[in-house]
Amino acid sequence: MTINTNISRRHFIIGSSAIATGLAIGFDLSLMSSAHAAMGTGTTSMTPLAAPEIGVWVVVKPNDDVVVRIVRSEMGQGTITGLAQMVAEELQCDWKKVSYEYPSPTENLKRNKVWGSYSTGGSRGIRTSEQYVRKGGAAARIMLIQAAANQWNVPVAECIASDSVITHTPSGRKTTFGKVSVAASQLAVPKDADIPLKDPKEWKLIGKSVNRIDGVSDKVTGKQIYAIDLKLPGMLVATIKESPVFGGKVKSYDAAKAQGMKGVKKVVQVGDSAVAVVAETFWQAKTGLEAVNITWDNGANGNVSSASIKKMLEDGLTANDTFVGNSNGDAKEAIAKASKTIEATYFYPYLNHATLEPQTATAKWTADSCEAWVPTQDGENSLAAVIAASGLPAEKCNVYKVNLGGGFGRRGAFQDYTTQAVNIAKQMPGTPIKLIWTREEDMTQGRYHPVMMCKMTAAMDDKKNITGLNMRLSGQSILAAVRPAVVAANKGMDPAVFQGLDVSGEHGITYSFPNLMIDHAMRNPHVPPGFWRGVNVNQNALFLETFMDEMAEATGVDAVEFRRKHMEKYPRALAVLNAVADGIGWTKPAKPGVFRGVAQMGSYGSYVAAACELSVTNGNEVKIHRIVAATDPGYVVNPAQVARQVAGSFVYGLSALFEEEITIEKGAVVQKNFDTFGSIRLSQMPKVETIIIQGGGKDWGGVGEPTIAVAAPAVLNALYRATGKRLRTVPLKNSGIKLV
Repeated sequence: MTINTNISRRHFIIGSSAIATGLAIGFDLSLMSSAHAAMGTGTTSMTPLAAPEIGVWVVVKPNDDVVVRIVRSEMGQGTITGLAQMVAEELQCDWKKVSYEYPSPTENLKRNKVWGSYSTGGSRGIRTSEQYVRKGGAAARIMLIQAAANQWNVPVAECIASDSVITHTPSGRKTTFGKVSVAASQLAVPKDADIPLKDPKEWKLIGKSVNRIDGVSDKVTGKQIYAIDLKLPGMLVATIKESPVFGGKVKSYDAAKAQGMKGVKKVVQVGDSAVAVVAETFWQAKTGLEAVNITWDNGANGNVSSASIKKMLEDGLTANDTFVGNSNGDAKEAIAKASKTIEATYFYPYLNHATLEPQTATAKWTADSCEAWVPTQDGENSLAAVIAASGLPAEKCNVYKVNLGGGFGRRGAFQDYTTQAVNIAKQMPGTPIKLIWTREEDMTQGRYHPVMMCKMTAAMDDKKNITGLNMRLSGQSILAAVRPAVVAANKGMDPAVFQGLDVSGEHGITYSFPNLMIDHAMRNPHVPPGFWRGVNVNQNALFLETFMDEMAEATGVDAVEFRRKHMEKYPRALAVLNAVADGIGWTKPAKPGVFRGVAQMGSYGSYVAAACELSVTNGNEVKIHRIVAATDPGYVVNPAQVARQVAGSFVYGLSALFEEEITIEKGAVVQKNFDTFGSIRLSQMPKVETIIIQGGGKDWGGVGEPTIAVAAPAVLNALYRATGKRLRTVPLKNSGIKLV
């Protein structure tokens, strides 16, 4: 399979032409407007077209090969396979002949953003694309069948398509997609109202665990080219060091020693806060950078520490300047009149994305053009960064998407590495410059999962009923730093803080309480926050789900039964909870020395739950024996991919629970590498049993992020039963707890 990631304007037009090359099909992007409005991104880049256009989504070549154009990014999650499956399902093509290509964001801009959003994050890759990509496949099928019917001079209703073959059913005559592709491309694209989609009962490819079209063999053998592997003629390599204190600047630097070292070509300042060395190889650049004597101006943040940040958050737990995300009744009055109250305070630290491939990008700048090769989760954001940094108009800039060695939210909204690559390339015009961050730079210059504290307070009456619940969040806002316009539009509130706790919607709470107050005291330290996989639902699930167990114990009710009591209005959430409870054998005694925990949450339009079994030896060594995980994302495109994503979520969630944290001393990040920012090992990873429930009707939920949230609370709840200790601060290594 050939994957073309570098589509020039000329080759794009030739590839899309109907002249002797085949069929390219587009469709009405007005379907996209409501989906993007629901995201609340504040962007105006998804202006729908008034009519469908030839040459957008599907290309059928004369040899019957089908190329699906995909603008979402592949970073291991399998999105491109799922999207291609949906197109192929409606197209009725031969799956073995399907490949894909990435249209460049520059071409999207030239075509009035006909492909819509390039963003891949928030588990949106499939769920906000499914309708319009299926429409693209269906439109292509209709036109191919029409072309064949015209050639045979028969009614189109007498013709059907299957596996890239069109058949005239009365006569048995057959032709292939490729043979009629030129004729089909000359037909008018059907109007949206005339493009029916298959009933899910008719699906043959959607819902099937087909092999990934990006393959695995090259990844296993090391042949896969990621951005860090990219080679271009005449290319030089750079590495960079930014001020270790966020907000600091370069005061001065002495490059004399570095400039005389072997292979070093240039030492440059990048903006007012970084210095880079350009050399023939990465090692030469790294060694040269270590020889540069840099004096930093740390600015106002040089004395900030994790302790001072925590004090800021603690003050927020009792502050009056809060934003209410969800409320009903009068929780304050219920707590004041309670026969008994239950309280717990939690802490959740900063976390780094720690992608296996550190941040990297390649740029080539001249006075007339700027090109960049970027491992990006959002090609449009990358292009915007290139345009801004290059000083050139948009039509003279281009971005080519290169395979990502991990993303997890780091490579979407944040394009600092792209900007740096262009700024370095500008100082060496005409030379391709590949910027590679060191692991230390990647650790200390992240966009971190926000730090957060939470105080939970519940009211109980004399009959041991929960009469009120107050959930006070105190901590950082991602949107205040990244999308301040969204915060301004919400009168200073960050709505994303309340993921999993909202009144309704894709992040709606899945419990009912007679009196409820969930509010947020926004406290923004200088450390830059970011969208870390799962984002705010991770800590919110930990806070709420462990406290659900505390409330259950205080009321004398079984933890699962207590949840069921408050979930009557949320049948899909209840279904996943019941599935894991049954799967783990909740009502049956566990083996001696084995203890169980459970958690559930709704987020990204999906409902997830987890139940685990673990044992503890020597008082602090935890062995997780098994996890049963249920997910209801509505429709499922590829069950095997869902199972892989669920298992991968637990790697992420358990690593954060036991090992990971970012701490601050003198304004700078302490953790520099994987020796101090660890991940769980294969030997520590429990067996994950995935249950997939398709209970969403017409809904399409996310898969990549939701399950992460239930990993930590399920384990913490089991750990309490094993030890009798409530652990409310993570990571657990700080409490002497080890995963074995």
